[in-house]
Amino acid sequence: MPPKKQTEEKKVLLGRPGNNLKAGIVGLANVGKSTSFQAITRSPLGNPANYPFATIDPEEARVIVPSPRFDELCAIYNKTASKVPAHLTVYDIAGLSKGASAGEGLGNAFLSHIRAVDSIYQVVRCFDDAEIIHIEGDVDPVRDLEIISTELGLKDVEFCEKALEAAEKIAKRGGQSLEVKQKKEEAELIKRIIELIQSGQRVANQTWTPKEVEIINTMMLLTAKPCIYLINLSEKDYIRKKNKHLLRIKEWVDKHSPGDLIIPFSVPLEEKLSHMSEEEAAEELKKLGTVSALPKIITTMRQKLDLISFFTCGPDEVREWTIRRGTKAPQAAGVIHNDLMNTFILAQVTKYEDAIEYKDEAAVKAAGKLQQKGKDYVVEDGDIIYF
Repeated sequence: MPPKKQTEEKKVLLGRPGNNLKAGIVGLANVGKSTSFQAITRSPLGNPANYPFATIDPEEARVIVPSPRFDELCAIYNKTASKVPAHLTVYDIAGLSKGASAGEGLGNAFLSHIRAVDSIYQVVRCFDDAEIIHIEGDVDPVRDLEIISTELGLKDVEFCEKALEAAEKIAKRGGQSLEVKQKKEEAELIKRIIELIQSGQRVANQTWTPKEVEIINTMMLLTAKPCIYLINLSEKDYIRKKNKHLLRIKEWVDKHSPGDLIIPFSVPLEEKLSHMSEEEAAEELKKLGTVSALPKIITTMRQKLDLISFFTCGPDEVREWTIRRGTKAPQAAGVIHNDLMNTFILAQVTKYEDAIEYKDEAAVKAAGKLQQKGKDYVVEDGDIIYF
């Protein structure tokens, strides 16, 4: 008999499904969080001030995603009236303080706002400035990392204990029903998660089976969100790529958040650049011998969220759309409009590389590079699609 065909287990992603995913900027009070938000979003929103809890309600802005591919396609379709780049939605969330998990300061608001986003930019202060008060009295980034890790972990343990209580209530009924069996497995998983969090680890940095991910997603855990650590340096330290705290931060992240990225940047520099034209900013960076960290900050978060792009191109508009990796053609069409998903027939797909090579729709078609795809087609990063 021929060997049984191996069916590949479908990857289930941590976090909520969907394509409209959001990132939140978090950190202790007075670490440069709101000013970071203004710099990243090039937005006058936010409320930077030299006292704790200047930001109470989360501010929201959309950040344009740097995209050389979008720029190339706009150059090919240079008669287009409209050019719409992809964006990432970013929130500035109230500053955390020690005891937030118990509701101190603005703790409950802070933690509920983190629960509502899909990923975290954690701003860590590494600059000395006597005029900007640190809520803990002095600059110690590893202590700050410990505080946030502890507060998020304590809240997650609280969420887990409630979920465990509900699962065990059904599991204790006994019997051989499928529901009882599932709840017993769920209870065992939750116990493992509690142990993991109490050991100082994050849920997002572990390997889980698709079945386990489905259970974890229902709990909306704070430590299950992808995280990027933004290390806020003085302009001088950023340009010379040196700071006395960086090695200690790396050691902490490697131990407690393995695999997560550390991106040094300078809020004073980015803020200065945000008030310049593109040409002036480029000239300033050239003079300083450095680059802006913002493009990396934005594109890296998209990768963390497993987001990719497809394009729609025509005489009226070039547009870059954001979807999660693994999205099928009808659902990708639904990002444009629900009607396109509900009435989906087929997708005409051109690969980005072919569009760049042939530079003309008719030439692409003549070369046999225009593909027709059905409902089961999984959209690939860079596809140019006509639904």
